[in-house]
Amino acid sequence: MDRMWAPWRRAYVSGEAPEQGCLFCRLASATDDAENLVLARGRLAFAVLNRYPYTNGHLMVVPVRHAALFSELEPEEGAALMAGVAAAERAFAEAMSCGGVNGGWNVGRCAGAGVEGHLHLHVLPRWPGDVNFLPAVADVKVVSESLESSYRRLLPFFEGVF
Repeated sequence: MDRMWAPWRRAYVSGEAPEQGCLFCRLASATDDAENLVLARGRLAFAVLNRYPYTNGHLMVVPVRHAALFSELEPEEGAALMAGVAAAERAFAEAMSCGGVNGGWNVGRCAGAGVEGHLHLHVLPRWPGDVNFLPAVADVKVVSESLESSYRRLLPFFEGVF
């Protein structure tokens, strides 16, 4: 039997108590971008790799201001989010040679939000054949690249985005 190890996911899947307060507000005010996997930051938005990715390169674009809904954003904040999504598309195509991109957001627990109350957009690169039987029969996803490696490959494409 083959085993796939992902010990870094233990805290997430076990439901261990997360840090108090809003994850994205903490990231917005953090200063060590490499440690926090923040790819770019600006006055209105920032881009950060997801620590629990569905695919290599899975990232999130987040407004700096704590807002739960798109309808709460100022037009400039929405534009900054879309600039981050556009940068992600370019980065995925050029740095990762992806064949497509998925994107979306989840508002509220019943919609699948893992972090409620602070809007964020998920952007994921996709490749032909990256979906296989493992998620269906074994409830397992294989992510073949470390977060640090994805961070180094994507970082240059976010310079000056926000």
